[in-house]
Amino acid sequence: MKKFAKFLALTLAVLMVVTAFAGCAKKPVDEKKVYTIVSDNAFAPFESYDSEKGEYVGIDMDILAAIAEDQGFEYNMMNVGFDPALAKVQAGQADAVIAGMTITDERKLVFDFSDGYFEDGQVLVVAANSDIDSIEDLKGKVVATKNGTMGAKYAKENKDKYGYTVKAFEGSNEQYQAILNGNCVACFEDYTVIGDAIRNGIKLKTVGEKINPSYYGFAVKKGKNAELVKMFNEGLKNIKANGKYDAILAKYGL
Repeated sequence: MKKFAKFLALTLAVLMVVTAFAGCAKKPVDEKKVYTIVSDNAFAPFESYDSEKGEYVGIDMDILAAIAEDQGFEYNMMNVGFDPALAKVQAGQADAVIAGMTITDERKLVFDFSDGYFEDGQVLVVAANSDIDSIEDLKGKVVATKNGTMGAKYAKENKDKYGYTVKAFEGSNEQYQAILNGNCVACFEDYTVIGDAIRNGIKLKTVGEKINPSYYGFAVKKGKNAELVKMFNEGLKNIKANGKYDAILAKYGL
């Protein structure tokens, strides 16, 4: 009996050693990369929060989802606001940004962009009952801007020429409210975005023609995540070819 017990103990010890070595020799399972992608949090129809669904929706959200499905990559979305989104990518805290972000030479110094996925431009916006007819009428008045945007850039570049001052806000809704409550008289907003807001009942109107027509792009930190930009471009081509891209725009009335 004692011999059998010793034999059993020895056998178990050998099995434990073999198992341990087998575990060490086993190759680690490759984990699929999950990208962190950031976006604006209030820029309808490209991104906005749907309280009924409890999630962010919009053109950018749908285009990214369709491209990710087409290309087989996974991602986590964080809707943090436009300026914070750009800062997170630049700081290496996120892999990419999609947020109605216009492709410009200045931004190309710090970001690598995808092919353009939507063309838009800016337009002068005032209260629905305003008597402002042109940018010349802004002299001596205060214009709202949204931090980090092309509308803000245009407003700042032209404030001395037309004699107005600017006041910065974090989001589109904040600058709209500043106009509605009389703290500011105007802003420069993306044409498609303000058009969506007006259709949904906000008491604002546009003045004049579209300014600086240009394309939005998906962007990564310069020199990083080239594979993600490549997948975005390939996926964009595919969803345009198979009709998904047009279906997404039609869903939002475009």
